[in-house]
Amino acid sequence: MCALIAISISAASHGANTPSWPQSAERIGSQLQHYQAQGAGPFSAAAGQRLWLQDTDRRSCVSCHGANVTRSGQHQNTHKPIEPMAPSITAHRLTDAANIEKWFSRNCQWTLKRDCSAQEKGDILLWLSTQ
Repeated sequence: MCALIAISISAASHGANTPSWPQSAERIGSQLQHYQAQGAGPFSAAAGQRLWLQDTDRRSCVSCHGANVTRSGQHQNTHKPIEPMAPSITAHRLTDAANIEKWFSRNCQWTLKRDCSAQEKGDILLWLSTQ
């Protein structure tokens, strides 16, 4: 399974100049394995970015987190500040599996009005890990 993750990450990063790949890959590796066990993969950072930007009834990840995940966001309803999603800026991002799942559950329901698939979660995590 680790080889499959390495292939997914390698394919997604081919040609990318991302110096943080080793740390990022390690950070999300167990989550990607979890999603692969559910039948997902290979994961695509480009697909993750498309999903992040996708508008569904005037809602998207951008609505609260912004298109540039290296900057702070703001909750659309409460206006509460949200720390940057990029792990290169906010060190604790993508480090706790339970927290990742909690927020996927909440945000996918709010944004897409459904649960995100294991494929979608893996794609988004892979894209965020490159930011």
